[in-house]
Amino acid sequence: MTSAVRLPRPLVLAGAVVFLLALGLVVLTIGQPSSAAPSPAGTSSSAAPAEDSADVGFARDMSIHHQQAVEMSFIVRDRTDDEDVRRLAYDIINTQANQRGMMLGWLETWGRPKSSERPPMEWMGHAVTPTGDGSLMPGMATDAELDELRGAKGPAAEILYLRLMTVHHRAGAEMARAAAGSAVTKEIGNLAAGMVRGQRSEIGLMADMLTRRGATV
Repeated sequence: MTSAVRLPRPLVLAGAVVFLLALGLVVLTIGQPSSAAPSPAGTSSSAAPAEDSADVGFARDMSIHHQQAVEMSFIVRDRTDDEDVRRLAYDIINTQANQRGMMLGWLETWGRPKSSERPPMEWMGHAVTPTGDGSLMPGMATDAELDELRGAKGPAAEILYLRLMTVHHRAGAEMARAAAGSAVTKEIGNLAAGMVRGQRSEIGLMADMLTRRGATV
């Protein structure tokens, strides 16, 4: 049997001291806050954007704008069997419902109300006064147009939906472009810029779909 190697007592003690010192450094490191720690979820800056900022105003207004786009997409989904239109409707439902959830979440994180008495689009420098027909902002469908969409079927529903959504997207892209240029948070700046690209792309797609149906906006 091989006998164990016995280290001199001074070396054993020195090794123990080094181990304890290292352990203490680990404990101290764990206990210290990291300077690279991420900021709280939903904001990239230490201060929330102001109540009258483009970030807060856009998040509120676009949440309402998106809500109607999702509503129209659900309506047409049940009014046609056309796979192209239904696929577009599903895409808009999924994309805009998700974006709306993000914006409402940021408002909550910033400590800002999700609704306000301020007129729509005031943050853009030209507040809008709702007309009472259900169209709260430019591009939004009126109550009568939504009722017409609910009553339409097949190609008639497809054409009406594509027309309404094209107008809706044009106004939404313009609002997003303004927000992308005025936002103080990366969240809104990046989201708005992405909206501009996405909605302009869908506007082109819907123009082609209308042409194939012998219609225009």
